[in-house]
Amino acid sequence: MAKYFDVHPDNPQRRIITNVADSIRSGALVAYPTDSCFALGCQLGNREGINRIRSIRDLDERHHFTLVCENFSQLGQFVYFDNDVFRAIKAATPGSYTFILPATKEVPRQLMHPKKKTVGVRIPDHVVTQALLAELGEPLLSSTLLLPDEDEPMTQGWEIKERLDHAVDAVVDSGDCGTEPTTVIDFSGGEAEIVRRGAGPTTPFE
Repeated sequence: MAKYFDVHPDNPQRRIITNVADSIRSGALVAYPTDSCFALGCQLGNREGINRIRSIRDLDERHHFTLVCENFSQLGQFVYFDNDVFRAIKAATPGSYTFILPATKEVPRQLMHPKKKTVGVRIPDHVVTQALLAELGEPLLSSTLLLPDEDEPMTQGWEIKERLDHAVDAVVDSGDCGTEPTTVIDFSGGEAEIVRRGAGPTTPFE
């Protein structure tokens, strides 16, 4: 049965955030809110967590997982980019974007695209997520909480708790989330390629 954490959206309770972070360090898979929609997240090296995300979402090996980072300094440890790409991403973060970039050796192989050796990264603009990332001190390995054969993600924590009670270890609820996943921009070829149009405006990348 999943633990349920009710978090204040503007002033996250430190005690609760610490409990969630400790659970993640202990191997938990959590459903948590972001600035686009709910996501599934676990610790970076959590192989079982990765497999559980794949199972819940029915994902194949070509799926790009996302490293949700607290800031640009952290993001830069896991992906390569040149000055032009740096400026383009910097102007759009924090925000509802996922950027696909070549992965550094810090990224576990099972998270990379098997052929392209790329990974998704993002910096969310969400108070609760930022508080959790700050407490963790490392990125969250994440994927949008979108169930197979469903067009939109679930938007309410209680619904996620009800439907995924035995599939996840914890649900972090800070109120309704949006229904639009992030906009995905692929910079792995050097130029911006819009892979998915979502919550973030695409105009800066067109």
